[in-house]
Amino acid sequence: MKFLYTALTLLLASSCSTAYLALDSADEFDLQRYMGRWYEISRLPNKFEEGLEDITAFYELTESGKVTVINEGRLIADKSRIKQAKGRAWVPDPAEPSKLKVSFFWPFAGDYWVLKVDKDYTYALVGDPSGKYLWILARDPRIDPKIVAALKEYAYTLGFPVENMISGLAQ
Repeated sequence: MKFLYTALTLLLASSCSTAYLALDSADEFDLQRYMGRWYEISRLPNKFEEGLEDITAFYELTESGKVTVINEGRLIADKSRIKQAKGRAWVPDPAEPSKLKVSFFWPFAGDYWVLKVDKDYTYALVGDPSGKYLWILARDPRIDPKIVAALKEYAYTLGFPVENMISGLAQ
């Protein structure tokens, strides 16, 4: 009976598990070069950025090797107000520096994988293996639409629902 209960529990647990995308993060990644301000060009909708536009993320490497993260966005309903979230990020495995963890509410942390970054660190594609989160970021709030299209096409090949992406910039 104990075996049957254990088997049933494992079956139920596995049927509720989350499916993950087979993602590769950026091969060559320099965390130091990634630091600084990034503008959110486009994203998959998510609860924590709902009602915001002109979203930026600022990353700063600390002496301990962790990253301070400050995300800001202007409220669409009241453009005079800014919403800010402070968090921290870290690289769990130094052999894979483009696969970070980020936390805004301890003890909860999520995956933050840099999937693609250009050689000059002027734009990046960031996502997570669940396929729920995806961002196109750039150092400048305006980016060549051809680059955005190419990043979306790449994300599509990874399994992300890019047709649902929305702009992070004011319309």
